[in-house]
Amino acid sequence: MKISFVRKAGILGASVGLLAGCSLGSEDDPATATSTSAITLGGHLPGISDADFNIARDNFLLVEAIADGVGPVMNEFSCGACHTNGAIGGAGEQIERRFGRVANGVFNNLPNAGGSLRQLMTVGSFINEDGVRCNVPLEREPANATVRNVGRLVTPLFGLGLVDAMPDAFFTQLANAEPADVRGIVRTTRVLLPNPNDPAQTLSTNRVARFGWKDVISNLTTFGADAYVNEMGITTQHCFRGTSITTFSTESAPNGIPQPAGCDDLAEDAPEGVPVGTDDAVGACAPGQTELQGDIQNFNTFMTFLAPPERDLGDLAAITRGAPVFNQVGCNGCHVTTTFRTPNPSPNGVPGGFAFNPFSDFLVHDMGRLGDMIGDDGDSVAVTRRMRTAPLWGIRFRNHLLHDGRTSDIATAIGEHDGQAVTAARAFAALSAADKHNLIQFVRSL
Repeated sequence: MKISFVRKAGILGASVGLLAGCSLGSEDDPATATSTSAITLGGHLPGISDADFNIARDNFLLVEAIADGVGPVMNEFSCGACHTNGAIGGAGEQIERRFGRVANGVFNNLPNAGGSLRQLMTVGSFINEDGVRCNVPLEREPANATVRNVGRLVTPLFGLGLVDAMPDAFFTQLANAEPADVRGIVRTTRVLLPNPNDPAQTLSTNRVARFGWKDVISNLTTFGADAYVNEMGITTQHCFRGTSITTFSTESAPNGIPQPAGCDDLAEDAPEGVPVGTDDAVGACAPGQTELQGDIQNFNTFMTFLAPPERDLGDLAAITRGAPVFNQVGCNGCHVTTTFRTPNPSPNGVPGGFAFNPFSDFLVHDMGRLGDMIGDDGDSVAVTRRMRTAPLWGIRFRNHLLHDGRTSDIATAIGEHDGQAVTAARAFAALSAADKHNLIQFVRSL
């Protein structure tokens, strides 16, 4: 049975003041999340009760089955099974796989072969409700793919509700403040599933993207619904101001091959007026009705209030010496030391005026040979090399680094940087052994 959770009216009613209390900060600001020192990793920000946060977290951990709508192809059976490092909501051990094809300098995500994500699991063979044996094949990489077996790590979720609260203008300010040679690109994308708590978000608006390895997701509600269908194969339908949102109602087909009727999973039939194959729906939308499907509401709540990691200052002498070296070699060109501060009041219920330091600009940069060469249909090769700057806070809780997990060693990860980051990588390589050690200890402290 699904867990139901409804946010408290005080949080739902939070008003929006996009620039009030927001600060671009400065290099002199303290490079720490100043309000989290008493929050245990995996704990929550102020603004939600322990009980309500635990309900949302339990839904995040809930193991789903074929009768709940898992499949026909997927990567895991629960959100919590992937986000495990450090605490629930952290990065994961799983490395998903992607593919694509480049022809005449243009990327093709091969939608007829199921799209660039190759799910690694299948519900396999089962008897459906009509007594028919279904056999769902495992996805294979298409023979005509030229970009093959690209790894994508599970990203940590700590503190992302704070990032979600930041107004678009803040990220534009960050880009404008960066040196021209490393300046990031602000990506905007359409809001696919608005956060009902934020009156500025509607179905017709674009928003600065800030989530995902490629900056393709505009907010945490979309992040949750997108992951539910692509990573677990569970489709959902929602209502927003009377409009039925069916963006996430289409089942993934293994290598794009539609399965026979009744052979995607064993979820109950969708209610009338909702697309066939929708596993979890809120039903017909009454005029003006806004309602997120229960699981997605809970995922959004958990991610919104999941606190950022506090710093580890155990090796304070090395950290103090390493901080200026971090800036000296140019790491702060993209992994900015700028202090973020949430609007006051915030648009999503997190504390207003909250100072934090994720050590990322959340912009995309040309990463040269480090780029994963995956993009949207029609992207140029240059665009496929762009990657979002990964936040460094909580890096000590990650077992794998870079987008594909190719290393667990910070020094090696720095050395792999290319494109707009190659100058910083070379400057790091030229450091003395002592300076390298101190810089690494500074990064590990974040």
